[in-house]
Amino acid sequence: MNSSTVRSLLVRGMLAGLAAGLLALVVAYLLGEPRIDAAIAYEDAHSADHGMEMEIVSRSLQSTAGLATGVLVYGVALGGFAALAYCFALGRIGRFTPRATAALLSGAALLAVYVVPFLKYPANPPSIGDPETIGKRTTLYFLMMALSVLLAVATVTVGKRLAPRLGNWYATVTAVAGFAVAIGLAYAFLPPINEVPKDFSATLLWQFRLAALAIQLTLWTSFGLLFGHLAERVLEPRAAPAAVPAVAPEVAASAG
Repeated sequence: MNSSTVRSLLVRGMLAGLAAGLLALVVAYLLGEPRIDAAIAYEDAHSADHGMEMEIVSRSLQSTAGLATGVLVYGVALGGFAALAYCFALGRIGRFTPRATAALLSGAALLAVYVVPFLKYPANPPSIGDPETIGKRTTLYFLMMALSVLLAVATVTVGKRLAPRLGNWYATVTAVAGFAVAIGLAYAFLPPINEVPKDFSATLLWQFRLAALAIQLTLWTSFGLLFGHLAERVLEPRAAPAAVPAVAPEVAASAG
């Protein structure tokens, strides 16, 4: 793949990421922000220092301009990295069309980057968690994410190497089973984190986590669909209209 094609895919990946970020922003504002407000209300009601802390950035600014900036920047960055990964994966993971490759890459990224770490260390609203353990919690989360991504890459590599001997179906099943076992071991050995207050609403916690999952699902699904369409137009441009066939000499002579 030449540099101009990579550059075109990178630009389109960032544009697709921006569009996906806009859709995810709508979901975040409608589903996520009400749950964050409810969690902040709980925190204020149970905080002994309530009313003594100065608010550096207003909540209204956080839930509008701050949210939009964070989600859109994340979407553009996601699109750029995903486009580069797409350029590397295209043709190396199987004989798939550009759209199918984009869909597979987006699904795998959603699983490895978000779902697997989320199942071990699920998202929590701002009122949950000890401020003194935030460094530990962040480190464990990104460690789980890194392990998940590395194991996903290893799964694809192992599956391709086993395919000539076992066939595509059994090679895929074996590689995926190995991925599941490795993730299970990581879940077992990494320390758990449970700092949810006993009197915190289980319904609110469940709704917040579903909203966080819905945001990521919207982001990656819409990116896969949009980028697949744009990538196909770059990699498989429509053939130019066939040239008008030349008139046979005999016909031209008789017409004269």
